[in-house]
Amino acid sequence: MIKSKDFSEFLASRRTTRSFKSTPVDSKLIDEIIEDGLTAPSWSNTRPFMVAVASGEVRDRISKDMLERWAVGSGVTSGSLKDKIKFLFTPKAWPLSDYPIMKAYPKSLQPRARRVGKELYGLLGVARGDKKARDAQWAKNYEFFNAPVEIFVFIHKGLSVFAANDAGLFAENLMLSAHAKGLGTCAQGAVAIWPKAVHEEFNIPKGYKLIYGIAIGYPDDAEVNTFKANRIGADEIKIPTCKKSPESGDDFVVVIS
Repeated sequence: MIKSKDFSEFLASRRTTRSFKSTPVDSKLIDEIIEDGLTAPSWSNTRPFMVAVASGEVRDRISKDMLERWAVGSGVTSGSLKDKIKFLFTPKAWPLSDYPIMKAYPKSLQPRARRVGKELYGLLGVARGDKKARDAQWAKNYEFFNAPVEIFVFIHKGLSVFAANDAGLFAENLMLSAHAKGLGTCAQGAVAIWPKAVHEEFNIPKGYKLIYGIAIGYPDDAEVNTFKANRIGADEIKIPTCKKSPESGDDFVVVIS
């Protein structure tokens, strides 16, 4: 039996990998971590998700397509007027994600996102106003950070948020399994912006939509892999009760539905 302390330490030791060795990962090992992912619970055991495993030439073609789209699309946010006009007349670069992922974060969550961005780019020596360096770093998403394998995760639209929840449970088990086997992973929402190349390489069943990707490979010694994002404490997600308990001596309400 695994000791509770050892298990907690193992969970805490998993970190996002943003730079991989080019060393291939055996397909049998990929199958093993997918099998481990499938030990996660699921809504009525429906497993409303599927995966497309890209490696070799397939992986390279998808990466090339996404990089080309990013090269044009990156100019729309803070580039010159010329860049924005180019974007408007280049439909290939328009976001085509199955789910909207370009929206701003809710205000209550923005401080967390800003903090991780500031700390990560600070480690990399990328200044806030250095758009060229920031775009170059973001482009690495579409190189899959040099990982030899990219797993694209699809969910069935018929189960909506419940399918997304199940996919998350599956992905966490998969990433922990990879971690236990000496592999690194990086969950990537960025690759869901342009799913067309993935659809061209795989026969995706009807009703399944791309939600994110997971880069998998062996971590290298790059400084970026020393980055440790802040992890909030339990007190930051625990919702306080509205009513006081009977033991307090105050009135309380029991709602039966």
